[in-house]
Amino acid sequence: MKTVGFLYHDIFLRHEMPPGHPESKERLVVITEALKKSRIWEQITHITPQKADKTDIVAVHSAAYFERILGFTGYFDADTFVSNDSVEAALYAAGAVKVAIDVCAKKELDRAFCAVRPPGHHAEFDRAMGFCIFNNIAVGARHAQKAGYKKVFIIDFDVHHGNGTQHIFEEDDTVFYFSTHEHPHYPGTGSDAERGIGKGKGFTYNIPMHHGSGDKEYLSAYQDILPGLITNFDPDIVLVSAGYDLHSKDPLSGIRVTNEGIRSVVRGILTAKKGIPYILALEGGYDLTALSESVVITIEELLSD
Repeated sequence: MKTVGFLYHDIFLRHEMPPGHPESKERLVVITEALKKSRIWEQITHITPQKADKTDIVAVHSAAYFERILGFTGYFDADTFVSNDSVEAALYAAGAVKVAIDVCAKKELDRAFCAVRPPGHHAEFDRAMGFCIFNNIAVGARHAQKAGYKKVFIIDFDVHHGNGTQHIFEEDDTVFYFSTHEHPHYPGTGSDAERGIGKGKGFTYNIPMHHGSGDKEYLSAYQDILPGLITNFDPDIVLVSAGYDLHSKDPLSGIRVTNEGIRSVVRGILTAKKGIPYILALEGGYDLTALSESVVITIEELLSD
């Protein structure tokens, strides 16, 4: 059995959304409740995250954006609401990925799941977007490189393309970005023609999924295509944007992946390369039952050898 960390902080519940907003604090409430009812709760290592600081954030975001968001409240765009405690929660969300990396670097954990909000993969270099304030996985990738993990492979299985993550690293040949997502769908990026820019050419790989795609298509992506990409890139660490809105029950998705499909996706990720850390951070997932079941399945797979 692998040693798996679970990173969570009550600050994430203080990121308040307007009534009816799909990115609610209940998402984390149902995840923790489901884990507590399972055998998993006693098998995982519980870790309290620490805040990321300005240096961590401006490694992937502009200093001007960081200063602007510190004092901002209200709607940053049509989807992204910032309440009084949202930026504090966002700093802890990015910090959770950073702490998970540090603990793995000390060989105290093999893998980790960061149950965080707000999510991160839509956050661009200079703006919040799509429910996201700071790009948690991008912050983690740069921190991982400082911690000695020179080559970072990012996997994003959220139903929405991680435009922010792709754009931050699209000219970088030390960070590989792989995404499966419904297309065309919000935010409109992520065609298979987008393969990186300059020296980053060839280090972005998108698999757009048609509306109605399900377990069969995802099995092909994660067990036929992904392993070869990971083998060729030979990363030192894998970071995952774990968005569960690809589930068939999700209200924001036209993708039809089942619980067993989720298990196959996670298994395909974890078997691609042995002996390196795998760190997952929560992104989307808005049907509460499907979300909680999917996270339990994910952590079951993280625990398995």
